[in-house]
Amino acid sequence: MNTTSSSSSRRVFLGTMLAAGAASAPALRAAPATGGLPATRMAAREIKLGLIGCGSRGLNVIAKLFQAHGGFTFHSVADYFEPVAVQAGGQLGVDRSRCFAGLSGYRRLLDSGVEAVAILDVPCFYPEQARAAVDAGVHVYLAKPVAVDVPGTLLIGECGRRATQRQRCFLVDYQIPGDPAIGEVADRVRAGALGRIAHITSFGFGWRAWPDPPRGPTIADRLRRSIWLSDTALGGDTIVSYDIHIIDGVIAVTGQRPSAACGRSRTCRPQPQGDRTDVAAVIYEQDDGVLWTHVTQALNNNFDLANLSASILGTQATAHLGYKGKAYVRGGERHYVGEISPALGREGPARNIAEFYRSITEGRFENPTVQRAVDGHLTAILGREAAARRCYLTMEELLRENRRLPVDVSGLKV
Repeated sequence: MNTTSSSSSRRVFLGTMLAAGAASAPALRAAPATGGLPATRMAAREIKLGLIGCGSRGLNVIAKLFQAHGGFTFHSVADYFEPVAVQAGGQLGVDRSRCFAGLSGYRRLLDSGVEAVAILDVPCFYPEQARAAVDAGVHVYLAKPVAVDVPGTLLIGECGRRATQRQRCFLVDYQIPGDPAIGEVADRVRAGALGRIAHITSFGFGWRAWPDPPRGPTIADRLRRSIWLSDTALGGDTIVSYDIHIIDGVIAVTGQRPSAACGRSRTCRPQPQGDRTDVAAVIYEQDDGVLWTHVTQALNNNFDLANLSASILGTQATAHLGYKGKAYVRGGERHYVGEISPALGREGPARNIAEFYRSITEGRFENPTVQRAVDGHLTAILGREAAARRCYLTMEELLRENRRLPVDVSGLKV
C-alpha cells in the first residue's frame, strides 16, 4: 500500500463506480420542524414486522417505538440465542413457532410471512441479512453501523439500489440529521452562512469502555451484551460503531465525504481481549482542501468533553451540531441557536419509524438515507485504517483494496 498519493488521486471524489456511485444530496429532515412524531394507534393499516436481533436496544427501545407507532405488528423474531428469541417473542406477542434462533434464524424469519424487517443484530451480519431481506421482497429498517468493512458497505449501497428497483423501502436509522434544530443549521450552512468552510472538528467520545471479557472457544459469547463492540471484525471498532453518528451528521450537513486521511490509534486498556482501539486521532482531507479533524476514545476515565459533536468552521461564522445541547450558527448574517432534542435517542428513531411507514404505505422508494450511510461508513473505515496503519491513505486506495474483515463462525449453531 502506498502511503503517498498524487494530487490527481486525491481529487477522486464520489465520481466513479469504484467509489460506489455519485452521492446524491442527502435528505436532511425525516419530518417537519414540528417533530413529526406519530400519534399512537393512528395507522391506516398494520404491517407485519420481523425483528432480527433481540438485544437491549432492539427489544427495549426500537421494538417499543414500533409498537407505539401503531402501524406495525410483530409477526416474528430472530436472535442467535434461542432463549433470547423466545423471551422477546413472548414480550412482543409473537407465537412461539415464529421465534427463530441460530445464525440462519433470520432466513426462517424472512420466510415466515413478514412484510418488513428491523435489523438490529451484530453489525458484521447486516449486509448479508439486508441482502436476503431485499431478495425476499421485504422492506428494511436498518440500524447502525450498517457494515464493518468496505465490501459490506458497498453491498449495503447495492441493496438500497435494488430495493428501489423492486419498489421496497430501505431506511437507515440515524438520528442527528432528522433533528429540527440541526436541520435548520444544515439549511443555513448550505445557503452559505459560514462563508467558505475552512476546517471541521468532531468528537466521538464513548461514555465508557465497551465490555471485553476473556475469549471462549467460539465467538458465541462475543455476540451478546455489547461485547461485539470490542472486536473490529464484529463491530467495526469505535470510530465505526459509535462515532458513525457524528460522522453521518457532518456528511449530512456538508454533502461531502473525505478523499484521504492520516492518523494514529492505540490500545491502552489493560489485558485487551478484542482488538478494539481505545483512542484515535484522524485528519481527513476533502476534495476541496477542507481539513476535518476527528478524535475518539472509549475508556472509563470520566472524561467530560461533550461526545458526538462537531463544529464546522468557516471564514465568516461557525456551525455546531451534536447529539445533545445546542445546534447553532454563530456569527455572520444567518445567526441561529436551537435546542437539540434531549430525547433524540428516542425521538429520532420514532421519526424514522414514522417515515418508514409513510414510505411503505405511500409508495415512496427513493431510499435517500442509503447513499449517505455508505459515504459515512467509508469515511469511518478510511479513518480507522489510516490510523491503524499510521499512513496517508486515500479513499481511492481503500476502495481499490476492498479488504474484507473475516469472522470465524466455526462452532456456532446454524
